[in-house]
Amino acid sequence: MTTFDRRQQILRMIRDNSSVRVADLARTLDVSEGTIRNDLTALDEEQLLTRVRGGAISRDEASAWGVPQRSDLRANSKQRIARWAAEMIEDGDSILLDASNTVNYMASYLRDHRDLTVVTNGIETARRFAENPSNTVILVGGLLKPDGLSLYGTLSEKFLNDLHIQRAFVSCSGFSIENGLTEVDIREAQIKSLMIRRARQTIALVDSSKFDKMGITSFATINQISHIFTDSDVHSDVVDRLRRLGINLTVCEANTVSSFIAHSEFNSRYKIGFANLGEDMPFSIDVRRGLERAFKETSNIDLIFADNQLSGEVALRNADDLIAKGIDLMIEYQIDEQMGPIILNKFQQANIPVIAVDIPIVGATFVGTDNYRSGQLAGTQLGNWIAKHWRGQLDSLVILEEPRAGALPALRIRGQLDGLTEVIGTLPKDVHYLNCANSSEVSEAEMLTLLGNLPNKHRIAVVCFNDDAAWGVLAAIKRAHRGSDVVLVGQGADRRVREAIRESGSRIIGSTGFMPEKYGEVLLDVALKILRGEPVPPAAYIEPVFIDANNIDRYYPLSS
Repeated sequence: MTTFDRRQQILRMIRDNSSVRVADLARTLDVSEGTIRNDLTALDEEQLLTRVRGGAISRDEASAWGVPQRSDLRANSKQRIARWAAEMIEDGDSILLDASNTVNYMASYLRDHRDLTVVTNGIETARRFAENPSNTVILVGGLLKPDGLSLYGTLSEKFLNDLHIQRAFVSCSGFSIENGLTEVDIREAQIKSLMIRRARQTIALVDSSKFDKMGITSFATINQISHIFTDSDVHSDVVDRLRRLGINLTVCEANTVSSFIAHSEFNSRYKIGFANLGEDMPFSIDVRRGLERAFKETSNIDLIFADNQLSGEVALRNADDLIAKGIDLMIEYQIDEQMGPIILNKFQQANIPVIAVDIPIVGATFVGTDNYRSGQLAGTQLGNWIAKHWRGQLDSLVILEEPRAGALPALRIRGQLDGLTEVIGTLPKDVHYLNCANSSEVSEAEMLTLLGNLPNKHRIAVVCFNDDAAWGVLAAIKRAHRGSDVVLVGQGADRRVREAIRESGSRIIGSTGFMPEKYGEVLLDVALKILRGEPVPPAAYIEPVFIDANNIDRYYPLSS
């Protein structure tokens, strides 16, 4: 199938279904997920569909959801700003949101968050957050503006005076360092000013077209703003001035995101690149968040992010982008073992040292888990469960692997099999290897098909390459109504799987915790030593811990 034919097929599928997912398209069209992502990006640029995280939706569907269209000249910039601003919000947070378009776009990236308390004067914003029943949405009362989109007035002010909120997210009509955030509507400015006074932190979402523009009235001075999100058209002089004034700044570009920490001195500063495995995956998102937290404790590092999208080809392009930005060190987290040496060579040619996360690259310093030990911990616990509940007997063994990751991560599988064998002895003759493709969707489909072929097997054990595979298996056994026939263990202990472990009667008995939230501290320590010219070992390991129902609250208490 030619590229043209494939893209026409994608358009036909989106016309029939209103939305498509990357994993489903890759499986149906028999191409890599990276190829599909490139197709969707190209079709979005041609205004034939609207790209969203994990897939695409029809332009009619996008309009219904308020997703920005390209007819808004700043829509793509605003969407990127909203996407990264949403990263500051955690489950259970209390937030104030104004009624601006840019802030409203944040709702698209917070659909999976739970237990948010959202206070807003935006009617559309309130409606979108109220669709999640776990959220508490408070629409600030008052008078309805003529456009029917927001409220203002004395009732709003009286109500807001009694609130104590963690963060306020606001946009503006204009921004300058001298005048701060300004608005053309005085009544809107009054509400925003009160919002800011009731919040511990104020985060401003300001696309570059609003810099050095002036509204009628100011609603926030520069010293009331803790963080600004903008796009790559902002002038470098403005970036430097904001940082000297103590404002944290995030510049959201098409392929990378630069995080500039506020500082007063520019001596001995470093610029570090981080290309993440995939921003659709809870584990890698937690690695990136841990890295951000660790780097915020320093005063001399700028961090530039990129998303490798589980694609070696994308990782290669990201390497070129980050080299062009003049980074001093690279943290590379990508899936394709064969692409690793090619990527490393690019950085070596530019004299940029590289740290490889989880997937080793020969010649780069390794930071990650001890893969064999991680697997062995899970395999042993799986064996103990089988010995206790199935008298050590198995009908079938299923192995979800990821060949692209190479030999060292494959040790996770080897460790699980060795740990299982040590407890129950000989493994069953009926063994099935499935390619998880590092995707929950693919793992679910593969496991669902296999279960259909094993109708008479009632003691099936599953070992997994990671928790994305484990999550797919859980979905498959639920759809097939085969919960009592299957037991499994995971690798990673990500947020979704931790929730499943807590469920009564869960078929996942546990998962080896790689502690992604701790990667950032180790990565920062190794990075600074390399940059200072200090010796570092070839590998720094994160100590794994098997997380199950007995110890999960000790490592991950619900209050956290």
